[in-house]
Amino acid sequence: MNIETINISIEPQKKLLLQHSLYGKVKTIEDLQCFLENHIYAVWDFMSLLKALQAKLTCTTTPWFATENPETRYLINEIVLAEESDLTIDGRRLSHYEMYIEAMEACGADTTGIEDFLSELNSLKNIFVAIKKSNLHPNIKAFLDFTFRVIEEGKSHEIAAAFTFGREDLIPSMFTAILKNFQENFPKTDLSKLIYYFERHIELDADDHGPMAMKMITELCGTDAQKWSDVEKTSVLALEKRIGLWDAIEEHIMENHLTTT
Repeated sequence: MNIETINISIEPQKKLLLQHSLYGKVKTIEDLQCFLENHIYAVWDFMSLLKALQAKLTCTTTPWFATENPETRYLINEIVLAEESDLTIDGRRLSHYEMYIEAMEACGADTTGIEDFLSELNSLKNIFVAIKKSNLHPNIKAFLDFTFRVIEEGKSHEIAAAFTFGREDLIPSMFTAILKNFQENFPKTDLSKLIYYFERHIELDADDHGPMAMKMITELCGTDAQKWSDVEKTSVLALEKRIGLWDAIEEHIMENHLTTT
């Protein structure tokens, strides 16, 4: 098994995701705000996948020791550098999560949901309890729970699978579709920070992070058939959880339509 066979295995889920009816439902500024207020959880937990990989593949404790594979060490550190401290539209340094929050605020989306969730998490010190206690849609809870179960199990190749095939590999195509929809529907609304965020992801993930993540998977699995099988299983599940997230956001948007008509 290799990257090519994994891509073939996950093609049905990728097709469902890239052709999801959610994209056509984002028609008003309120729809966009609803999308952002729910999608932010995926932006946030992506950073946890990233940092879990960095903890596994590099040395983040003292005393320092060189980790086994310099190639994966380099790949993950390069991705962390951009995701955790990228240049904003006005030349500051922020993580992509913080950039997304600023983009939400700029177009009037409510950030209190994610902020309250993180505040509760900080108090509870247990991600699984925080997810369970939250008022999030069951699909969003399942999405987050899956991410942190993969992290907790601690297998580098499975974390990399969720990161690569469930996220990084999809972002260019997925965000391009969303971005086109935004530009068509909101020509008079200032979405400069949001568009910059999406375009930055498209640029980084298509040109750099996507290929880097694929190389990282290959380095981690090598010729181990069981690891490749684990990657396949985790990738399919990650995409199914992402489809569930999209279903949840679409449901919220449609519920908002019913309450405003």
